[in-house]
Amino acid sequence: MLTVMKLKGREVLDSRGRPTVEVEVAGSNGEVGRAIVPSGASTGRHEAIELRDPEDRRHGGMGVLRAVAHVNGEIASAIQGMDLEDQAGIDAALVALDGTPNKGRLGANAILGVSLAVAHAVAAARGEPLYVHLNRLWRSRLEPGEFAEPVLPMPMVNMISGGLHAGVNLDFQDFLTIPVGASSYSEALEMTTAIYRAVGAVLREKDMEGTLVGDEGGYGPKLSTNAQAIDLILEAVLGCGMEPGRDVAIALDVAASHFYDPKTATYHLTAAGDDALDSAGMVAMLAHWAKLYPIVSIEDGLAEDDWNGWSSLTGMLGNSVQLIGDDLFATQTARLRQGVERHAGNAILIKVNQVGTLSETFDALLLARRHGYRTIVSARSGETEDTTIADLAVATAAGQIKIGSVARSERLAKYNRLLRIEDELGPSARFAGFKPTGG
Repeated sequence: MLTVMKLKGREVLDSRGRPTVEVEVAGSNGEVGRAIVPSGASTGRHEAIELRDPEDRRHGGMGVLRAVAHVNGEIASAIQGMDLEDQAGIDAALVALDGTPNKGRLGANAILGVSLAVAHAVAAARGEPLYVHLNRLWRSRLEPGEFAEPVLPMPMVNMISGGLHAGVNLDFQDFLTIPVGASSYSEALEMTTAIYRAVGAVLREKDMEGTLVGDEGGYGPKLSTNAQAIDLILEAVLGCGMEPGRDVAIALDVAASHFYDPKTATYHLTAAGDDALDSAGMVAMLAHWAKLYPIVSIEDGLAEDDWNGWSSLTGMLGNSVQLIGDDLFATQTARLRQGVERHAGNAILIKVNQVGTLSETFDALLLARRHGYRTIVSARSGETEDTTIADLAVATAAGQIKIGSVARSERLAKYNRLLRIEDELGPSARFAGFKPTGG
């Protein structure tokens, strides 16, 4: 039996220059797997807790030495000698060892680093790509006929950034494109890079900031309204000789929790003054935009606990627009079950560090798929060179991936990983494409 021989945790830096956890797991055959944990800036309150060192002056209190110490101490003692190929058993042991509902004792960053590194170590021991191993784990959970074959995901790509990703220059967090007319992953990426360059050119032509970018690589211009970002992107799409709606569609990440006041149940939009909207007002605004623009996807259009608003939004747009819960669901099956019961949303963003283990990530993916919710595997704003999520998206046939923009190497590492997987699969490579919601 292949067993866990050694764990090694260390503090490394993410794409914002902030500390994060890296874990190496060595198997009894000497093969090593390595994983680095991402970190979000726009975090929901229902996410698993990343452990930091606020009492320490190092890195302004953002260090992760306590989490690293847990990897090298308590966690290592608990799982050394366990069956390395028993991912579910190891993940269950990690959850039980922490003993809290949000992984706040040992830290979700410590636990996730170990969980993902275990998967990498098994793939290394078997001499196979990570997506092949992850697909085997995924298949073991499925009923006959369920979404088992690896599929290259459709990229949803950040073009203009706002919110917490770009100094709150706009209320909405991300304005993205989906190359809906692409017939392969590589074609989708080629279309996307052309649009990204065109957006930069349009911004420079208008004497707007077309060089500086936000945390995820999207441009961060100072605009007068949120809608202006969409207009600029559509101008770039047309400049590339593509047709909005047919070749390229628009996606929004509203991140509404970050401008919502729960005391007054009001959404405060400040990009063009100070508009104060209730839930009905937000729903009406988003529905108007969906008619006005080729918008096919809206993420976190309402706050994370505005369940009534979410149900209303879904009733209004759920048959025509992909409505993604990120802060709403936080990759948690209990939250997703509430969404199913309340008819809130029709898609879920999957972020491994929101839940803390690979097995729990599989749980959320499977529950979503079985209830007809679309799944979008996502990176975080604080990313690294780790490319695990690319393999995860392919292995589980998630259908879509949201990495950030086609700038900054921590983003491109994942886009390039998908190109390699596509090349490796060759003529048998399947591409998810993008079907209209309700279609």
